[in-house]
Amino acid sequence: QLRVVESGGGLVQPGGSLRLSCAASGSTLEYYAIGWFRQAPGKEREMMACISGRAGSTHYADSVEGRFTTSRDNAKNTVYLQMDSLKPEDTAVYYCASGPPGATMDVDFQSWGQGTQVTGSA
Repeated sequence: QLRVVESGGGLVQPGGSLRLSCAASGSTLEYYAIGWFRQAPGKEREMMACISGRAGSTHYADSVEGRFTTSRDNAKNTVYLQMDSLKPEDTAVYYCASGPPGATMDVDFQSWGQGTQVTGSA
């Protein structure tokens, strides 16, 4: 099973950018989909983006479409989430998770990282 660990969170001003990394181990990243999720205090977990295994097709939630971009570097066993034009409401703990290559639903993702905090200053 693919294990994942997130990194790259931090404090960012409105309009700023951050790049999160999701480092994978234990198996071959190429054959897994990676989903990006976030959970803000008092809110339910939200799926923001995913990138499929093999073909690398991407899907985004409406709330981040055009601002966030996910990509993968199979040689480095790492998936990235580039976050631009950040807003205070993007403040949350961000998670990546791995699943079967065609996974697109929250319930499809099986192996989760510990999360990384992103804080957008007001």
